[in-house]
Amino acid sequence: MKILTLIAGVLALLLLLLSGPLYQAEILGLMNAFLAMRVALMVGALAIVLALIQIIFMRKNISWPATGVAVICAAVAIVVPLSMMNKAKSVPPIHDITTDLINPPKFVAILPLRVDAPNPADYQGEEIAKQQRVAYPELQTQKYQQTTDQVFDAALAAVKKMGLELVNSDKNTGLIEAYDTTTFFGFVDDVVIRIQKDGQVTMLDARSKSRIGKSDIGKNAQRLNSLIAGVNNNLN
Repeated sequence: MKILTLIAGVLALLLLLLSGPLYQAEILGLMNAFLAMRVALMVGALAIVLALIQIIFMRKNISWPATGVAVICAAVAIVVPLSMMNKAKSVPPIHDITTDLINPPKFVAILPLRVDAPNPADYQGEEIAKQQRVAYPELQTQKYQQTTDQVFDAALAAVKKMGLELVNSDKNTGLIEAYDTTTFFGFVDDVVIRIQKDGQVTMLDARSKSRIGKSDIGKNAQRLNSLIAGVNNNLN
């Protein structure tokens, strides 16, 4: 029983840890990678049950170190997928977030990189805008008293500090384009920042869109909030 428990716990953790890298290596498809995470959760739950059986009914013969390792491995394999599922349920199933829901910034230099992306570069309009208004009301056009050059430099510095891969930086058009690659699954999200003058005010709008997947689990909104915070910090 103790060997079976340990095997189940370690196997659950391995399934979880390998799901992302195997997807990035194109050994597993996206659905199969997600399936591996769900299987990891179930195997982890089995390891916990086996550990409880030993603790309750087989205490005299239990190997506490082995059982402890199994429980820790199983707990990680359970908590990570569950936290992702709960996060997915708490946010709308959208993957294109912008501060301007009427006239969102458009990708230009980054378009060739999205040629094979399952998600089209075009904004889907009111269909997702109404969901964003409810979920992320704080994401709106940012207005500054500084010049467009100052805001542009602050935005560019924020992009670099966030570790985004810069694709285009053009002060003449007021556009900054970059992309971000997630660590575990290697998902790529594209970012475009638009800076323009409106009277005495400098307007900054940004957009972050996933190349693949229906839901971004809130990642694009989180990225834009971090970007805006970085710009504000650079201007203060």
